[in-house]
Amino acid sequence: MRKKQQDEIPGFPSLDQSGTSGGNDDILKTKPKSKKSGGFQSLGLGFELLKGITKRGYKVPTPIQRKTIPLILEGRDVVAMAKTGSGKTACFLIPLFEKLQRREPTKGARALILSPTRELAVQTYKFIKDLGRFMELKTILVLGGDSMDSQFSAIHTCPDIIVATPGRFLHLCVEMDLKLNSIEYVVFDEADRLFEMGFGEQLNETLHRLPSSRQTVMFSATLPKLLVEFARAGLSDPVLIRLDVESKLPDTLSLKFLYCRPDDRYTALVVLLKYVIPQEAQTVVFAGTQHHVELISFILTQAGISNTSVYSSLDPAARKINTAKFASKKVSVLIVTDVAARGIDIPSLDYVVNLHFPGVPKLFVHRVGRCARAGRTGTAYSIFSTDDTAHLLDLHLFLNRPFNINDNSSIGTIPQDLLEEEYLTVNEIKKSHHIAGVLRTSENAYKKYLSSRPTASTDANARAKKIKFFALKTLEDFFNAAPVLEQAAKISGQKLDDESRADVAECERKLENEKHDILVKMRNFRPSGTIFELNTTQKSVPFVVMKDKRSHHTEVIEKFRQQRAKEDIDEVQKVVDAQKPSTISTADDESISNTFKKVVAPKKRQNMDALYADKPKKKKRKVQAKDEENYVPYQSADKHTEDGLAINSFERQARNAEFSVYERNPAQDVKHKPGLKKWDRIKKKMVSVQDPRANKIRTESGAWIPASFKTGRYTEWKEKSKIEEQLQRENAGSDDENFKPLSHAQRYPVGRHARYNAKLELKKRISGNDKELRKPEQIVKSRMRLEFIKKRQEENIAKKAENRKRSMRKNQRPKAAPQKKAGSTKKRK
Repeated sequence: MRKKQQDEIPGFPSLDQSGTSGGNDDILKTKPKSKKSGGFQSLGLGFELLKGITKRGYKVPTPIQRKTIPLILEGRDVVAMAKTGSGKTACFLIPLFEKLQRREPTKGARALILSPTRELAVQTYKFIKDLGRFMELKTILVLGGDSMDSQFSAIHTCPDIIVATPGRFLHLCVEMDLKLNSIEYVVFDEADRLFEMGFGEQLNETLHRLPSSRQTVMFSATLPKLLVEFARAGLSDPVLIRLDVESKLPDTLSLKFLYCRPDDRYTALVVLLKYVIPQEAQTVVFAGTQHHVELISFILTQAGISNTSVYSSLDPAARKINTAKFASKKVSVLIVTDVAARGIDIPSLDYVVNLHFPGVPKLFVHRVGRCARAGRTGTAYSIFSTDDTAHLLDLHLFLNRPFNINDNSSIGTIPQDLLEEEYLTVNEIKKSHHIAGVLRTSENAYKKYLSSRPTASTDANARAKKIKFFALKTLEDFFNAAPVLEQAAKISGQKLDDESRADVAECERKLENEKHDILVKMRNFRPSGTIFELNTTQKSVPFVVMKDKRSHHTEVIEKFRQQRAKEDIDEVQKVVDAQKPSTISTADDESISNTFKKVVAPKKRQNMDALYADKPKKKKRKVQAKDEENYVPYQSADKHTEDGLAINSFERQARNAEFSVYERNPAQDVKHKPGLKKWDRIKKKMVSVQDPRANKIRTESGAWIPASFKTGRYTEWKEKSKIEEQLQRENAGSDDENFKPLSHAQRYPVGRHARYNAKLELKKRISGNDKELRKPEQIVKSRMRLEFIKKRQEENIAKKAENRKRSMRKNQRPKAAPQKKAGSTKKRK
């Protein structure tokens, strides 16, 4: 019986039985199909974390998550590069939850996440709350601009995770003399942006305060040289992961470029939002400076387009409110500066508009990366003018995309009738006296914006001069927009429905092309003579001079005309060749190997067998003899062997992936010389060089930080809150039978009523009503106050008595008898 139970398990076919039995066939037929592996379940995560991931809606990890999460779970230091919207936030949060697991209030903070901007930090904080909703981990948010007293209280709650901006976090570390020995996991989110914004000193100082046994993770879209040096110094044997960096932009994002005059920029934005972009669609508009944000917001509001704005100098509470308005779809347009160009993930964002063209291609990538995230589709419109043509060519070169001026599906202009219709409205709005100062400031700011942004390459400037941007056709999107078609159908008297929509669009397209051809012919027209040669009958002095000049330079003029004609023919031929399909078939690998004995290809194109194939050794020619006995080499003898056996070489990978826009080499240890001057490019004069160590203090690591980081506010907060005295009484034990130690909830209240009661208790302690906690100074102060009150009362009593006596004297004075008239007495007699 026991053997039968061992051999025959209910629900499973026996291995000894033949496959012809009917029962086993039924079991095999009813066996469900196994699910495909590769989801988050295959990463070996905990139940609570998997539950949070499922509730969030994630099913399958993205490529960057699939590559990064296992390495971080192993405990390796990672530097990851991936395009925007690829799920980089979840890459470091999922291993964070898996490592921390549960709450440990006595240990202190165990994870630190540093973000470059407030908005990105708030977004990461919300994502932690959402993804870890089933885990009992406490997270606090430390941001610049918030109350430091509340942040002191939050850090005293012993959180597990700290999400912070670098400046305020270092300020708290210096102010509180905070020990970070319990930190196990550090994340630098958008690390390249951290260095671009000038947080290098703060990051280095924070890194010196962290324990050496920590695990460090860095996520970035690019790899500047400063970031490579920082990783080399602060990370131990890091792994560099490059994924989807070459593509730079998602495939689901379509780029559109609109050409207009510099004066028509705001009009082009209004036309785009009214006629092309649907009213219910969520749109982010990027402006060049914060001075333009208020002007654009006023223009759009007057034009009837609901909008809100976010920029750096705006109040933090207002920034939070305005972002929430846009995220909850109360408004359809959000006007921002580059403060929101990094990491902000707004769900269901459909369109991005670049009102002012960015000077750096990398900034363009981060701007338009706000939409088409996580597999969604999106469209990015970029308005450019004559000042931006060279930067546009540099951008196409950076994105490795062809620039075809005849492709009106991606680059074009706005229909002239729509532009003229809205131009009058926008011009009237700009004449309003409410924004006269803002308009003047924005014009000056745009001049500064153009002078301060990086210049385009020399080749791009030379190419831009040869391209005829005036010959651009109308953008294809305007022919498919519903308001444009309705307006065209109303003018032509047709009825717009699903069947006639294509016909109306075709008629409108044909009409615009005819207009375009006429305008291009007019622009290309070049008269044979100049204005001085109009009147040929009178031989004036200008006419004679121009005639002699033309006869002298006849060959040069003819050569120039021939060159222009040749360029036009070549341009037309290029367009024709591009439209022709390629009829040449590509060669296969077999024919290539038969023809060529040696093929030079990248490593990823070579077969794995080629790595292990025996290669004939070449005899090395001795160039110079050296004394082997006395020669001291610069490298160790086994350096190449060690490099070959190394699992990962971060320096070699980072050297290949390094991206540096400009070189920075600050002389930190150079002693300052008084009276030293340098040339200021903006002021155009020599200015005195300030001491870089002025108004700074030196930390334990030797770094110089601003002296404002140590203000003594933490000491004042401790005196107000009496938190040290309370802890001492709890630790030492009180003789009073009525004394009860505060619970964790009472010391760090969370609810509204609990916080109110804690404030009342704090006021009671500060006022001195709790006699057990009073100091001698407080007792003297209260006695002096009582004496002052008693003296003032006595003075008031004396004043009242004096006033009472004065009034009594007035009442006791005899009143004078009224005088009788003489006439009345005579009559009586």
